[in-house]
Amino acid sequence: MRPLLHGDVSAAARALLALPQSERDRICIEMITEAELADQHVAQTGKLHPAYGNGSLMAAARTRTLADEPAFDDVEYCLCFELVLRQLVRFHISQRHS
Repeated sequence: MRPLLHGDVSAAARALLALPQSERDRICIEMITEAELADQHVAQTGKLHPAYGNGSLMAAARTRTLADEPAFDDVEYCLCFELVLRQLVRFHISQRHS
């Protein structure tokens, strides 16, 4: 996956915010996986992945409906933002142990 910036986490959180709570964890993992697959595709071919883009989490998130970005006083948005960060930590830990 390409280096992560605030906009990547925000876009992923906005994609999750547009979903029912019961789907968020699964979709978050899917977006991270898609970003990783796209990054590998770009590295191998020099071309964007046809479905997931350039390998950024933002590109993977933008294949979905994004909620308007609320402020951090929106508890549901904060929970989505936290979920993205938590799954990214899990992803990076698993990458180190592979």
